[in-house]
Amino acid sequence: EKKHTHTCCVSMCSGNMTLTQMKMESTLKPVDSLVAAGRHDELRSRLCSRMSFGTAGLRAPMGAGFNRINDLTVIQSTQGLCSYLFRYFTDFSSRGVVIGFDTRGQEESGCSSERLAKLSAAVMLSRDVPVHLLSTFVPTPYVPYAVKKLGAAAGVMITASHNPKEDNGYKVYWCNGAQIASPHDKEILRCIEEQLEPWSASCWDEELVQRCSLRTDPLSHINSCYMDELTSLCFHRELNRRCPLKFVHSSFHGVGHVFVQQAFQNFGFPPPIPVPEQKDPDPNFSTVRCPNPEEGESVLELSLLLAQREDAGIVMATDPDADRLAVAEKSEGCGWKVFSGNELAALLGWWMFFNWKEAHPDPADTRSVYMLATTVSSKILQAFARIEGFNFEETLPGFKWIGNRMHELAKTGNSVIFAFEESIGFLCGSMVPEKDGVSSAAVVAEMAAYLHSKNLSLNQQLHNIYQTYGFHISKTSYVVCKDPPTIQRIFTRIRNFDGEGSYPKTCGGIRIVHVRDVTTGYDSSQPDLRSVLPVSRSSQMITFTLQNGVVATLRTSGTEPKIKYYTEFCAAPGESEASSLEAELQKVTFALVDEFLEPERNNLIRRSV
Repeated sequence: EKKHTHTCCVSMCSGNMTLTQMKMESTLKPVDSLVAAGRHDELRSRLCSRMSFGTAGLRAPMGAGFNRINDLTVIQSTQGLCSYLFRYFTDFSSRGVVIGFDTRGQEESGCSSERLAKLSAAVMLSRDVPVHLLSTFVPTPYVPYAVKKLGAAAGVMITASHNPKEDNGYKVYWCNGAQIASPHDKEILRCIEEQLEPWSASCWDEELVQRCSLRTDPLSHINSCYMDELTSLCFHRELNRRCPLKFVHSSFHGVGHVFVQQAFQNFGFPPPIPVPEQKDPDPNFSTVRCPNPEEGESVLELSLLLAQREDAGIVMATDPDADRLAVAEKSEGCGWKVFSGNELAALLGWWMFFNWKEAHPDPADTRSVYMLATTVSSKILQAFARIEGFNFEETLPGFKWIGNRMHELAKTGNSVIFAFEESIGFLCGSMVPEKDGVSSAAVVAEMAAYLHSKNLSLNQQLHNIYQTYGFHISKTSYVVCKDPPTIQRIFTRIRNFDGEGSYPKTCGGIRIVHVRDVTTGYDSSQPDLRSVLPVSRSSQMITFTLQNGVVATLRTSGTEPKIKYYTEFCAAPGESEASSLEAELQKVTFALVDEFLEPERNNLIRRSV
């Protein structure tokens, strides 16, 4: 196998070079170096497999190799997408595609999101497909919003969201504005593999977008429509104008600064105070150890220091592609309360239903109202629905499942007024079937302003919600594992914990009453032992329900080399001993990790905080 890999790589790096090889010379050099150094495992990793669509499309490090993001793999991916769309849509030649990009780039390889977006456009234009290429970096939700607004057949967003700076990605949206799901993802991959050689020299021509009349730039129109439609989520503009609260916003060196400023002004607020060191694009994310605001206080340091100096009460941070939102609030004594995704969802879910109910006093109207959450997220919306009478549904992890379910519900006259995933991804209303940090930031600001007028903080209102609907205390974290065989071994052990085909019976000494394994389709709580959620064999996910009411889940990330774990204690309304619930949850969480994942034995890296 090593000999075969070596021969394959030598043939790519020497001899008569094809057009593709000449165009890829900058990325062939590192492959040549790996060949010379005899690093066959690294070569095998890069060259002997292809990227596949996960919870956020294609995502991988930038660099040389067929399972890396580079000019060639993006051209190949776009050719496969283009071929599939021609087969699926009879009017594809008139509908076209939307393409957007974030601010990522890698100096050594010359690979950037903007360049990859232009190459994607060039592939489409080479087949006479109209391309709506947004002319500068945009928030990820702008692409699905534009797909729906323009009636395009599909959309492509070049982004790796909050991943490390080495990564980039290729996210595909269907004509309904939701991320592609099965069978489209598998069919597109099949089309990619059918034609790996670039069609023509035009596919490599990033300047084609400047010359071709089939390329349009809808950015100004889309931004104007988005901001106009956003006002449908604004319920208290006059109150916002008088609000004395000050807000700080960080865009984490990404796309969010300008768009969040506009959204605030649309809601009647002055623009939030930007973190100067982080407001401009920087593909190196030079002021944060990782560009993910979900990591909490450790990556919000500059924002919190600025808020302290400016006497601002609320800090917000959008991730580099502005589809996620982190929020912190100054505590009454000292320090800051950084809200988890589940806590912020409890507040936003309450707020969206509170305002919906003001406009729809007839209880019968709740029959067509829905809230959605991914299955690893808090069950707090379920508690709301149980008491308030609206509908609640869970989906598999990943906003693509939420987006597609929204589309199905809309076809039957139902509306989704709020949806979320615990990894600080929120959607208020239904103007775009994707998580949206820009609109969520404006909605949080208005909610904070309203509560301030009632002498309440966000944190105080969160506790009011828990008093009414029951405490929902959750823990979410992860371990890092970059070795797929180790991950497979861990989950195989769990499935055969007490003998072949027998899952664990206890966790931390507490009896496990139900097990749901979405990877295999097993659910012990169902009469037929089959999972209600769709089977997802491409990833690992097992959920345990314990006798004490704790729900715990282990799953692999769809975008990073992580095993994530989630635990939640759902108390009934009126149970107010939060500290004892917290202690019980902590005990189960430690046991879940130590007993089932065995970090030390498996050389897993625990999350650094």
